[in-house]
Amino acid sequence: MDAAGLTQLLSPDGWALLGALPPYDESRAMVLSDRLRRDGVNPDLVSAALTQSRLRAKAKDKFDDFADGMLFTQAGLEQSTRLVVGARHARRYAAAGCTRVADLTCGIGGDAMAMSALGLPVLAVEVDEMTAAIATVNLRHFPEAVVRHGDGLALDLAAEGIDGVFSDPARRSASGRRRHDPAAYTPSLDTVLALRETTPALGVKVGPAIPHAAVPEDAEAQWVSVDGEVVEAGLWFGPLAPDGPGRSALVLRGAAATMLRAPEGELPVAEVGPVGAYLHEPDGAVIRSGLVSLVAQEVQGRLLDRTIAYVTSDTLATSDLATSYRVLDVMPFGLKRLRTALRERGVGRLTIKKRGTAVVPEQLRKQLDLRGDAEATVVLTRIAGSQQVLVVEPV
Repeated sequence: MDAAGLTQLLSPDGWALLGALPPYDESRAMVLSDRLRRDGVNPDLVSAALTQSRLRAKAKDKFDDFADGMLFTQAGLEQSTRLVVGARHARRYAAAGCTRVADLTCGIGGDAMAMSALGLPVLAVEVDEMTAAIATVNLRHFPEAVVRHGDGLALDLAAEGIDGVFSDPARRSASGRRRHDPAAYTPSLDTVLALRETTPALGVKVGPAIPHAAVPEDAEAQWVSVDGEVVEAGLWFGPLAPDGPGRSALVLRGAAATMLRAPEGELPVAEVGPVGAYLHEPDGAVIRSGLVSLVAQEVQGRLLDRTIAYVTSDTLATSDLATSYRVLDVMPFGLKRLRTALRERGVGRLTIKKRGTAVVPEQLRKQLDLRGDAEATVVLTRIAGSQQVLVVEPV
């Protein structure tokens, strides 16, 4: 969508058209487009409205029903913070007593919306003019929020009355590829981190693949997952990290939230041992934060391999930080052996999990050529240096 398309979309007729469109259906989009054009609707407006309808449908996962009143860009939606996570960002600033927060790279305004919803005055700055205009639309219901087109790093924070700073640097190249090196963020992570010298209440959203070596010693680094998907890591400084520096994992599942934090001093070292009666798959946020040994301790278990994040135990002790399975069978990996075992169980629908193996699940599923009515789950992994298959069922 270009500036002309956005202008038409924000006109009374354009906004009315967007609101009147039926729920987005990819299979019907072309038919609907043709009908609107035949009815005399400007083709640019039709294109802009259908694009927004498609993006709103995709945004439901992040913004729920709020998506129906928002505008998006593809890149802005991909990088935007889920509402449930943005609300937790906002609570940190509110709890720290911040009176005005600057969101230096606001994108489409998702985090600024969450902060404004808590009553925090926000100055949202975006370097891209089109995206800044869209953020203005998305923040229109919050009179305390100000959107500005410009370079957030050029702000005079003291003159603006800013006592809290948030930044979500761009982590994709112009071609859309993810950037995992913090030095390649836009702006770079080091550039953003320099702000904590003048504004201690600094929060930075980073990619969950950030290496632990890149995390500053004075940061609380928290990896966050939502319903099993690791969505981000956050670096929090000063009053935004009331428990001090360290690593933590926040696991959000439905309405439940579970937090795991590294203890002071050395992490406990988990034992490595044979497969027991149960297998536990730690949540991705726990794995990214390097806290698998704490889950092993909680379920009274041990690792299958020192370098692989599967935990096994002899007795059942579940955790909100892991998914637990009952182990039904263990065998060395071999296509013929596995096919026979699954056919004997009448398995036709198979879930394949893997860690520490180069096997491609979709290729394996085709090679197994299963037929039957039963369902099963197999785990492909390495145990004591050899490739093994565990047949399991969820507890």
